[in-house]
Amino acid sequence: MIVSSFKPDLQIFSDLGGPQAFLPVGSLTLDNYTGVFDRVPFWQFMMNSILISVVTVGLGLIINSMAAFVLARMQLPGRRILLAVVLATLIVPFEVMALPMLWEVNQLPYIDGSQGWLDTYAVQIVPFIANAFSIYLFYTYFDSIPKELDEAARVDGAGWFRIYRSIVMPLAGPAIATVAILTFLPAWNQYLWPLMVTQSESVRPVMVGMGYFHQLGKVSWGQIMAYASLITIPVLALFIAFQRSFVNSIASSGVKG
Repeated sequence: MIVSSFKPDLQIFSDLGGPQAFLPVGSLTLDNYTGVFDRVPFWQFMMNSILISVVTVGLGLIINSMAAFVLARMQLPGRRILLAVVLATLIVPFEVMALPMLWEVNQLPYIDGSQGWLDTYAVQIVPFIANAFSIYLFYTYFDSIPKELDEAARVDGAGWFRIYRSIVMPLAGPAIATVAILTFLPAWNQYLWPLMVTQSESVRPVMVGMGYFHQLGKVSWGQIMAYASLITIPVLALFIAFQRSFVNSIASSGVKG
């Protein structure tokens, strides 16, 4: 992808038959990258995606960790059944829920007094804050933390929220990093839902911008490769930043004792 982003379209196709397709050889140029900025409002799409993804991750960490804390640490009746119900939602494909969700968000009142959330940031964020898989990841990690810490804290007069904030969450760094990455990726890569609920370029994310390269008749594959390379940079940066915690979380998930 990166190598092809520096090649003209004709050379991309001529190189497909050999190893030169993977090598930066031939007439390399930055024209594809300049063409991206001429063809789409790239920075607007990029800032929209960053805003949507960061807010979704931030709120998701709070909401999902709180739900997991209740299920893992508090002795509530029926909590196992509730966890099973939460996990059962994972088997329902998003495509099945898309049209009912579209109808629902169009009936909700918005903060400015109007009806319907279409063509807003909220419609791209709020439906995806609570996530069953994130709750399950937090649940498994919280459940592995010794409950004696809770008992000691309660003897000292700490409430459940204080235990969550001051004891459990500081020990859950790897789980937080893993959930952050696994929440960021779907938020960043969303295409179908933003395509359904947004019309203005002022709120559209980067993945919807990919369709702009197919609208003017001739498809420039070099520009598509350049656009895809640019929108991959934030994902790589996030993974590099949380790589150590992510790997630690995966490793510790298979270790008991």
